[in-house]
Amino acid sequence: MNIIKPKALKKGDTIGLICPATAPDDLSRIEKSAVYFEKLGCNVLIGKNAFKSYGYLAGTDKERSDDIVSMFTNAKVKAIICIRGGYGSNRLLDMLPYDIIRKNPKIFVGFSDITSLQTALLALSGILTIAGPMAAVDFHSTSDPYTEENFWRLITEPKAAGIVPLPAGHNVNVLRKGIGEGVLFGGNFANFVALLGTPYFPKPDNKILLIEDVDEKPHRIDRMLNQLKLAGVLDKVNGVIAGQFTDCESTNPNAFTVDEVLKQYLGKLKVPVITNYPHGHTKHIASLPIGGKVRINGNKGTVEILESAVKQ
Repeated sequence: MNIIKPKALKKGDTIGLICPATAPDDLSRIEKSAVYFEKLGCNVLIGKNAFKSYGYLAGTDKERSDDIVSMFTNAKVKAIICIRGGYGSNRLLDMLPYDIIRKNPKIFVGFSDITSLQTALLALSGILTIAGPMAAVDFHSTSDPYTEENFWRLITEPKAAGIVPLPAGHNVNVLRKGIGEGVLFGGNFANFVALLGTPYFPKPDNKILLIEDVDEKPHRIDRMLNQLKLAGVLDKVNGVIAGQFTDCESTNPNAFTVDEVLKQYLGKLKVPVITNYPHGHTKHIASLPIGGKVRINGNKGTVEILESAVKQ
């Protein structure tokens, strides 16, 4: 399936805000993020059900899926930015009209739990999405300049972003040297692995794997990596980018560290592997194109975006 790119966002375009997973604890963050986008010259359309709550979900499955479909089929909406992650996106995967979404590609942004949607959209709609900052998490008050710059460049400039700069003072670790290229897939590790063996998991052949997570202890990271190993996924990819594993250390003095677990599995691969990349549950977020071609340079510890994430 050929990858379809959305059109670049321009001043005056409309951004749709939706909540496919969990609602923000502070609902005022939704309106505050809308003000942020409006100050930058965009119009904002908040999803009809964005302020709802249903248990630990932001509305029923139908309400949340309706907002997704509504935004993709609304001709005025040029970008869809998820309000936050949490949990629940995976409950919507068998409710979405992937053919219709493929015919109406939009900039679609999120990370964390939103990985479930991005993975399914890549597998069944073939559209490029952005693993990047979310409205009520990163744009409701003072925003991080590094996160902002990388995000806006990716969705407004119809050209290859090139080598992604690192935040000042940030060092990437090289676990395996070499150079690898391929279409980027992955994101939040727990959500990504949960789709393995389903129709919503893309073919891993010759792709670049991106993984990050939060609040998952080392033995759980171990289990996920072992699942990918046993499924043959790790033997098929052309490289691995391991982002931030935030609050993932164990209080057990006998436990492996996350870095040790990553080394045990990824250090044996014959493709480039870098860790501690600035992506995930962290202040400084490097936005990356899920479905876009990237290059890992394991000799220099860099990630290069080889093609535009949007078209003219």
